[in-house]
Amino acid sequence: MITIDYKSRVPIYDQITAGFIRLKTLGVLKPHDKLPSVRSMASSLGINPNTVQKAYAILEADGVIYSVSGKGSFISDDQNADAAILSAAKNDFKMAVENAKSMGLSFDELTNVLQTVFGGGEKND
Repeated sequence: MITIDYKSRVPIYDQITAGFIRLKTLGVLKPHDKLPSVRSMASSLGINPNTVQKAYAILEADGVIYSVSGKGSFISDDQNADAAILSAAKNDFKMAVENAKSMGLSFDELTNVLQTVFGGGEKND
């Protein structure tokens, strides 16, 4: 379900939150689906339960999940949270493109990157 890159510079809790957000936006996780408990998630990933708890707290603060006392955490059906997540992703992408442009990458080079990411391969210049 969620995989962790232990060599990444991205904190593990951010990888967990990004993983659940990705699964929700792709429709793999549906509203009201139950998430693994903090302990079982930590055990399956081989990490500290506090790290999973931090990720769940961030997800809940962002409206991606909700908790029911004594029952666990579940995927929310909050459409506003979904829209905010997609808007943030678009903004992050725009900033990355602007940064690449300021570093001298051309439109064609950026297009090649997009084609590679979306599986179209890289065009020859």
